Amino acid sequence: MTAAQRVLAILETFDHDHILLTLSEISRRSGLSLSTTHRLVGELRAWGALERSDDGRYAIGMRVLELGSLEPQGLRLRAVALPYLSDLHGAIAADVNLSVRDGDDVVYVESLRSRRGAPVLTRLGGRWPLHATGTGQVLLAHAAPEVQDRVLSRPLKRFTPKTVTDPDEMRRTLADVRTRGYAVVDESITAGAIAIAVPVRAAGERVVAAVGVTIKRGSCPPQSVLPALSMTARAISRGMGSAAAKERMRA
Repeated sequence: MTAAQRVLAILETFDHDHILLTLSEISRRSGLSLSTTHRLVGELRAWGALERSDDGRYAIGMRVLELGSLEPQGLRLRAVALPYLSDLHGAIAADVNLSVRDGDDVVYVESLRSRRGAPVLTRLGGRWPLHATGTGQVLLAHAAPEVQDRVLSRPLKRFTPKTVTDPDEMRRTLADVRTRGYAVVDESITAGAIAIAVPVRAAGERVVAAVGVTIKRGSCPPQSVLPALSMTARAISRGMGSAAAKERMRA
């Protein structure tokens, strides 16, 4: 491994299931010796890529978050979307998130939490498999056929008894999402939570992101949040250059 590959191997040991890790855990998960891990972790901590908690465990540092926020497409998307997401968040008692596809995962590039929202595990920068979330299903439904084939050719992870893990059933679900224009995911990751999501389009009507809300199961009909959610997505799409969204907003 090159020096860069060793550094990346350390950073890749962290994910949403492993937010805090000990030095030994980092060494084991990265495949590096303990001495090499100790040296590189020390350098990464000094630079700000890693932070050390009081109990001796490590987490991704703010410097990485700062660099990630400078990604050009994500920077523009967040700048356009945030005012509308804030309005939506103020209008409904639910968590609001903005997501993009990164490979075979969905990543939350903006997340606004509500004290009255469902007990979900969403967070800024959080990453989940595409099939298991509302915004993920929207993004997968509008992804290229080869992306869908790749995702559905692998085992689909089950998080709850309601997670769809059958590839054929998921293909039917994605077809429904494309037809009706939104996704509703019932307790797929967290019991008691329902996610509703719609696409965000840019120039050429390309789907570049998805806006989603998460409500407590039984708090209200999922479709009742669709008008506000769809209006938010159209406003963001207009800002991202969607001609269709501009036309609908003028109508």
